[in-house]
Amino acid sequence: MLELELNDFVQIGLGAFTSIVVLFIATKLMGNRQMSQLSMFDYVCGITIGSIAAEMATAQEDILKPLLAILVYAAVTVLISLATSKSLRARRALSGKSLLLFSRGKFYRANLKKAHIDLSEFLMQCRVNGFFDLNDLQAVLLEANGKLSFMPKAEARPVQPQDMQLTLQEENLSVSLILDGFILHDNLKAVGFNETWLEKQLNAQSYEDASSIALAAYDGATLSIFPREEKPATRDIFE
Repeated sequence: MLELELNDFVQIGLGAFTSIVVLFIATKLMGNRQMSQLSMFDYVCGITIGSIAAEMATAQEDILKPLLAILVYAAVTVLISLATSKSLRARRALSGKSLLLFSRGKFYRANLKKAHIDLSEFLMQCRVNGFFDLNDLQAVLLEANGKLSFMPKAEARPVQPQDMQLTLQEENLSVSLILDGFILHDNLKAVGFNETWLEKQLNAQSYEDASSIALAAYDGATLSIFPREEKPATRDIFE
């Protein structure tokens, strides 16, 4: 009896480990996207694959069947992704397209009905996104991922620098040169400097070495240094 139970535990452990490996490979093949970027089909496939993986983890007999099911779902998802990236028609048919719900003070009832959105929900989404007055909106669209996009009127949108005839200096991407106390030599070489230059920069800002630095980032002009504190905060200022 004890031997039988031990074999069951081993089988469950192997099944769980296999399901984790398969899920990892499947998610890498399907691509990493945020929840807001998933289409309804991707979302449903993700839930289904997770359910099958859970079943495979506790399967007492045959794990090949759920394994095959996961591979089929993953393969179909990848094929659909490839099709939508190659063909505009396939993209519109499989991923859907944007729907104009509101424009220039008019509601498009046919599109609202197609999107299964009533006026109460529409107004709630407007308020959630900071638009309490429809007169401030030029247009509202339902995107293929199910989110609403809002286009405010010119007089209601935030002021832009060009509105005030201001010329701003372009900002550059920051490159991490030190991370968690370790010097990133490849990044340092990529920006055209060496450890001697970095050491001088650290000394100029009263740092002896990289061990006490959580992050040092270079934006093409300035090296910004953020030290790390090993001791816990003595008081929670957000309580």
